[in-house]
Amino acid sequence: MIPTKNDLPETTRAAIVDLLNGELADAIHLSLQAKQAHWNVKGPHFRQLHELFDQVYAASAEWVDLLAERAVQLGGLADGTLAGVAHRTRLAPYESRLVRGRDHVDALSTRLAAFGKTIRASIDRATELGDADTADVLTEVSRGADKHLWFLEAHLQGD
Repeated sequence: MIPTKNDLPETTRAAIVDLLNGELADAIHLSLQAKQAHWNVKGPHFRQLHELFDQVYAASAEWVDLLAERAVQLGGLADGTLAGVAHRTRLAPYESRLVRGRDHVDALSTRLAAFGKTIRASIDRATELGDADTADVLTEVSRGADKHLWFLEAHLQGD
């Protein structure tokens, strides 16, 4: 840990930084998966899905920054390296051969739902550790993840 005048105990800060790096890995992985869908989607709803997947990418890029900067604010290091992400991510790998729009929507929504689940668990953990500010950052990410999950799932519903 890097010395800081932040008044949270160092053990709390270290635990939160570890938690944030797990969420950071998932957010980076999710952003890459959204771009994979964006680049490769085909089918009758191409344009709408192409733009929607790019919106998920843009949102996840914002979440990446929020999570990484919070880790650094606490005196930690943000691990956004490829090796770090590969080691820490809890998201399932993305099938690189998908092309049908519905298949991409299903795959990306599944991963976004998994991301939302771990974020909510991390909100609870940050609260238990007494870090309301990190819990607030994670809550912001959770709200965004739920919003984009809704947008994706709308393409799977109502057929």
